[in-house]
Amino acid sequence: MIDISITEQQMVFKNRNIRLIFPVSTSKHGEGFEEGSNKTPLGMHEVCEKIGKGAGLGTIFRNRVKTEKTAVIDGEDKDLITSRILRLKGLQVRNANTYKRYIYIHGTNDEKNIGKKASAGCIRMKNRDIIELFDHVKIGCKVYIRR
Repeated sequence: MIDISITEQQMVFKNRNIRLIFPVSTSKHGEGFEEGSNKTPLGMHEVCEKIGKGAGLGTIFRNRVKTEKTAVIDGEDKDLITSRILRLKGLQVRNANTYKRYIYIHGTNDEKNIGKKASAGCIRMKNRDIIELFDHVKIGCKVYIRR
């Protein structure tokens, strides 16, 4: 189970005797469910795809496909998806469009803003953190996003 607190900008992953805590970054536009809003959707989700196994630290993904490029961490203004992707699917009526909105938990080149609301809807993590988390998470892992 992954519990994400928007207020604390923190994630807690629990599975059997493993408990991992990571800082995260949720949307700078707030929380919401509207298509095109760039807001982080609240409620219960599940991991439905894991993308990037074995990719190098900072590897850039475009349209969920690994590129041959590596991000300069905190060195580029562009918002990049890096290292690993955990794609989410909403499990409630209000967040049922999470999958088609392409809401992920992913690495970012903008690590300096982890711990602050800075994303465009996704849950951003530091690259080393998403790589560590990725190895523990299974498809179907529940993800609860709350204020």
